[in-house]
Amino acid sequence: MELNFDNSFAKELKDFYEFTKADRSTSPKLIKFNESLAKELGPEWEKLKSDYGLLIFSGNDSPKGSQPLSQAYSGHQFGGFSPLLGDGRALLLGEVIDKDNIRRDIQLKGSGRTIFSRGGDGKSSLGPVLREYLISEAMHSLNIPTTRALAAVSSGDDVIREKVLPGGILTRVASSHIRVGTFQYASTTGDIEKIRVLSDYSINRHYKNILQKKEKYIEFFEAVCESQLNLIAKWMGIGFIHGVMNTDNMTISGETIDYGPCAFMDRYDPNIFFSSIDTQGRYAYSNQPLILSWNLARFAETLIPLIDKNEQNSIDILTQKISSIRDKYEKAWLKVMSEKIGITKIQDGDLDLINELLDIMKNERADFTLVFRYLADFIIGKENLLINLFDNSKKINKWIINWKNRIEKEGKFDKSLCTKMKKINPLYIPRNHLVEYALDEALSKENYKPFYNLLSFVTNPYDEVFNSEEYTLPAPITDKPYKTFCGT
Repeated sequence: MELNFDNSFAKELKDFYEFTKADRSTSPKLIKFNESLAKELGPEWEKLKSDYGLLIFSGNDSPKGSQPLSQAYSGHQFGGFSPLLGDGRALLLGEVIDKDNIRRDIQLKGSGRTIFSRGGDGKSSLGPVLREYLISEAMHSLNIPTTRALAAVSSGDDVIREKVLPGGILTRVASSHIRVGTFQYASTTGDIEKIRVLSDYSINRHYKNILQKKEKYIEFFEAVCESQLNLIAKWMGIGFIHGVMNTDNMTISGETIDYGPCAFMDRYDPNIFFSSIDTQGRYAYSNQPLILSWNLARFAETLIPLIDKNEQNSIDILTQKISSIRDKYEKAWLKVMSEKIGITKIQDGDLDLINELLDIMKNERADFTLVFRYLADFIIGKENLLINLFDNSKKINKWIINWKNRIEKEGKFDKSLCTKMKKINPLYIPRNHLVEYALDEALSKENYKPFYNLLSFVTNPYDEVFNSEEYTLPAPITDKPYKTFCGT
């Protein structure tokens, strides 16, 4: 079977990869195949729920037209710069043109050693594969730009971490895997032409509308900033903590990538973080907008040679652009949060209204997801769902009066608003305790039913299912903090 590969990265960016082959999987099994995504890629991809598809997804065969390679990139990891990282356990099979004429990467993750493995085995255990499948598909269903999961496979091989674990491989789909770290890698070479080639390729692939602009590199920087700040604003709007916002994990396209130590917030706490390797809380929920600016400043540094022949002029121009990121982000965040409480036309005082609600939620440790969902139910007479999330009903009742008055200035406080808000505020998210239970059942008992059930709910996050309370409630409060791990 011939698949629709068209590999521009391999053709045009020869200094940014090494050709690589996947390791063989001993006895692979297909755990999950994403039929709806396969349909988007083209009719030939729909046929890969098959023995032949398993050969591809396990790394045991390279499909015709593919050019397997591992990409090179640098990155700031928790603030420290590593000049050479690269795909240590990932393999880009190539690019395909989907049914909508959109170019997309097809990548195997966990398929074995590459030149960039740095002493690692290049493998993934099955747990992180299933975690990324669940959460990336949940994010897609929440309308958050993200990489997608096409297939999850158990390899039949063991991997050694703290203990022996079953191995797995994820087939990941992205609009590209070009990162801020890719530009940092180009910059470390000191070769301006390499930076220019990478920039032109990225513009042509992701921002064609600026291709012919006179100051296209300035506009390119602005476009990437816009994509990333809108992404982070959407993360904040659903209580998502990425956990490892290193520059090698931030894409030029503005897609969420790499679901290692990520998590969703239950009870609202702006300072919360879950990653076991983030000992100082660098990537805590409330720090994500700050890290956005920091990462984009690192991106700007790589573009200095392209902006103006005079280096100081370039620095001045980019510094001005960076200084505007915070204000643009705050406007994007305000739009996201206003829509969550039913406001479409932002007015003076709306920011205070939102911040007052968040302060009450913080002090009362109210559940982030349920507060916004139950605001919609409050409108149609189900007041207790919301009120019961708070111990101090006086404060929330006072806020509700102000909220209702604000809504009525704009429109009706009625069923139509409830319906509109429920299309924005999910009921089902990948709650951490449910994810861990599904993974534990899969790994310890080869029982995939909890995984499939949870996937069904989080990929239909807005549609309430009767008698599904176990998928809506936060985990019981315990003294033991929840921790996530990078999976390597």
